[in-house]
Amino acid sequence: MSIFKPFKATRPQVDKVKNVACRPYDVLNRSEAKADSAGNPDSFYHVIKPEIDFDDAHNPYDESVYKKGRENYERLKDSGVLLEESKECFYVYQLIMDGHKQTGLVGCCAIDDYFENNIKKHELTRPDKEEDRKNHVRYGKINAEPVFFSYPHVKQIDTLVEEVKLAAPTYDVITDDGIQHTLWVVSADDHINSIETYFAADVPSIYVADGHHRTAAGALVGQEFREKAGGSRTDGNRYNYFMAVVFPDNQLKIIDYNRVVKDLNGLSEGELISKLDTSFLIEEMSGQYRPEALHTIGMYLGSKWYKLTAKSDTYDDNDPVGVLDVTILSKQVLEPLFDIVDLRRDKRIDFVGGIRGLGELEKRVNSGEMKVAFAMHPVSMKQLIDISDADLIMPPKVTWFEPKLRSGLFVHEL
Repeated sequence: MSIFKPFKATRPQVDKVKNVACRPYDVLNRSEAKADSAGNPDSFYHVIKPEIDFDDAHNPYDESVYKKGRENYERLKDSGVLLEESKECFYVYQLIMDGHKQTGLVGCCAIDDYFENNIKKHELTRPDKEEDRKNHVRYGKINAEPVFFSYPHVKQIDTLVEEVKLAAPTYDVITDDGIQHTLWVVSADDHINSIETYFAADVPSIYVADGHHRTAAGALVGQEFREKAGGSRTDGNRYNYFMAVVFPDNQLKIIDYNRVVKDLNGLSEGELISKLDTSFLIEEMSGQYRPEALHTIGMYLGSKWYKLTAKSDTYDDNDPVGVLDVTILSKQVLEPLFDIVDLRRDKRIDFVGGIRGLGELEKRVNSGEMKVAFAMHPVSMKQLIDISDADLIMPPKVTWFEPKLRSGLFVHEL
């Protein structure tokens, strides 16, 4: 069974929602967030990326930054920009991007479901990023951003969600990236009870789609708060839960998550191509190459694009992790040729979400910042669920979900 609970969201006034809502903390850097929020004191970036309120030389992980995030949150509440819901509710949250529609439920999952593996993970977290998110929860005493979960779709839940959507929405905005965000408040007791019942009876597991660091932070700091208070899992306190948006698995879209590498580990471009010939069929392309099928990888090197087709002895289609193209890349290229083994900690490799396009890979290489880029074919939801159910771990930075949730639409106070 899966525990899914309503909560009293703190959320923007209707006429303030467009000023408040912002992209998630991890899809843009400090300077981009500062530019996006320029002249807008209501932007939720001031809560989730409070380093934008300091000089660029200021350490973004300093205690003063986390305290500033809490101060900014209190300011938004005190000024009436954010208001707390009068009762515990669920929320229906629909996103539409380029004709793709997905509709999820906003509520709270139990921290104990995380510890007992009813919430299934597929990635390891980076210690530095996890600690950063934990500090945001510790100092802010809020789940400022929801995690992005999925569940095997349940017809009764789908029907209930569509029924809720017949009413006029509370928010309906198109953000500057062209994504339509629509929110309905689920306040009727019969709907609330039905949602809790369906999850308990019909959803055996929930899967982390996007937000492993926020998930870990929400669960671990919730546990810290509970232990400090001498509480229990059944005491009804909000530290037992963390905020999530859960989407049915048949509505989600995963796009590519690509890699760029700073150097060739002493190899020349010609030597690299020669060594790649052992594991791949190599074809030089006339322009940008986006992999069109599993076991094909695009490579941008020396102002040229190449198609790398993995030879059959480089992967195992019966191994949920071994079949992944990112595994092939690691085992055949990154580890033996570049000595990049720990993708979570090695500073010579970086990851680029496919939403930025192949042009971003070219830009990173052409600028001299990186030496080579690899464009990956996206994994599927089935692959993600198979790996999670087998209690296996994907390599880091494999899944990039679009459209992204908007932050600031709802907050869970601990």
